Amino acid sequence: MSNILWKSLVVSPAILGAALLVSSTAIAAPSTTKGASSIETSSTAEVSQQPAVLATETKEAQVLAQVNRYSNENNTSINQVTSVSQFSDVQPTDWAFQALQSLVERYGCIAGYPNGTFRGNRALSRYEFAAGLNACLDRVNELIATATADMVTKQDLATLQRLQEEFSAELATLRGRVDALEGRTAELEANQFSTTTKLKGEAIFAVTDAFGSETGKANRAVFQDRVRLGLETSFTGRDILTTRLAAGNATGFSLRDKTGNPINAGGVGKQTFEVGSTSPANSVKIDKLTYEAPLGPARVYLSASGGQHSDYAAVNNPYFFDKTDGGKGALSTFASENPIYRIGGGSGIALNVPFGKPGSSFLKPSSITLGYLASNNSVSNAANPAPSNGLFDGNYAALGQLNFNVGNRVALAATYVHGYQKAGSTLFDSGLGGGALVGTEQANAPLANASSSNSYGISAAIKPSDKLSLSGFVSYHDVTGFGANDDKEAWSYGAGLALPDFGKKGNVLGIFGGAQPYSLGATGRETPYQVEGFYKYRVSENVSVTPGVIWMTSPGQNNTSNDAFVGTLRTTFSF
Repeated sequence: MSNILWKSLVVSPAILGAALLVSSTAIAAPSTTKGASSIETSSTAEVSQQPAVLATETKEAQVLAQVNRYSNENNTSINQVTSVSQFSDVQPTDWAFQALQSLVERYGCIAGYPNGTFRGNRALSRYEFAAGLNACLDRVNELIATATADMVTKQDLATLQRLQEEFSAELATLRGRVDALEGRTAELEANQFSTTTKLKGEAIFAVTDAFGSETGKANRAVFQDRVRLGLETSFTGRDILTTRLAAGNATGFSLRDKTGNPINAGGVGKQTFEVGSTSPANSVKIDKLTYEAPLGPARVYLSASGGQHSDYAAVNNPYFFDKTDGGKGALSTFASENPIYRIGGGSGIALNVPFGKPGSSFLKPSSITLGYLASNNSVSNAANPAPSNGLFDGNYAALGQLNFNVGNRVALAATYVHGYQKAGSTLFDSGLGGGALVGTEQANAPLANASSSNSYGISAAIKPSDKLSLSGFVSYHDVTGFGANDDKEAWSYGAGLALPDFGKKGNVLGIFGGAQPYSLGATGRETPYQVEGFYKYRVSENVSVTPGVIWMTSPGQNNTSNDAFVGTLRTTFSF
């Protein structure tokens, strides 16, 4: 028994499909073993002329084309059967048929289709028969391997041996083809991923103007732009190296008080496409260089330059936030994300550690996030080895956050950021050093001495239905200066309502309102409220047009300032 079984060719039953491709000789009319023998002679001659492996791409293309023809000959869904007698294209009078029928019905080792044919209404060739025989050999080997060899009779083993001898040429050919296919499969698996770099880009065209009393008189309508080109490289398929180039020419509006004097409004009214503008206008620079990769179940984030807390931390502001000041979310930097994420940025490291179960009905996959970023700007530079610079001796911000996803429609995050700012530094500048991105001048005012800050924030998002999203945040900032009378506090809060797919799939109608970060306790100061409304219209998969209005009250946190308005028509091209 062992000698017979070791002669068996262990070939996957899947070779049945491959066998169809090489069949060219049909079984003759019903006959005895003599008829089968004459076909064997012809087939053997044919086999001797064929290569043992699939040697050329042309041959493979022919094989694939033939597979497609076979699969298209019958488009109806059909179930499998396991009885050889149901194959009307195989004559039941052949000895080989009867022998295979006995083995199939005893061991259940071959399958066909309920219309009684191998697809294509072609006769069962010797190669097709050999493939069926291999399936039965596999099945017998399985029975022996699972200690159920008693089920295999000596008569069946003798039948298998005779069939193997009569179809030895066909079996050898199939074996060579399978070896070649297995070799190519192993090569494909070994090279299924290679280092890949993808280019992703975003271009923003914006026509914008400021209105309202003296502010309107001091500003003119402008056409501004920003372009970001990102090279995203992966070395393993799970990591990503991002190298981003940016260029822009956007300049913020000059807000005025009732007498026409300029207001140092900080980051009030700033729009997202203004972030990343270059000097000179539209000069190209590398504004981001980061790497992300898995570390066990966690994910690590490394930033050589231009890193932001909102790159790695959950912001929980859907439809308003878009990839840190991207062109598909809110118009203003204030409505885009909680100002707490604007404290610090630059070079550093972060780690996201997940917890929670995907299948849980309550606590979905959530995360613990830790991050540290040191600024890259003219005031403090993480790449500069001089005193009061570098990774740990200049401006920095360390973040800790707990993010909870409750069910499928609720997300909640609690965030803490501890920062250090050198004298002359701005609090909410994302480590860029080009001025405040959000908040009034009083909340951002550079101090005469160095200071430390402790900020606390909460952000939440609720999605009652697929057509409605609610989100909001609140943050408190305690700044302690290292000189006399340098301490200050700041608050900020906001809430938004978004209607996704409003009017058309991919469109978004958004309304966001709240208080820009403002300084507490200043005499004669008012809370600077800001309300924004926009409608993102999806022209195509890669183009969107967003008209919107930003309304600001007391933009300089000053009771002598009139309300100001900014109207914008933003067109975003992404690829």
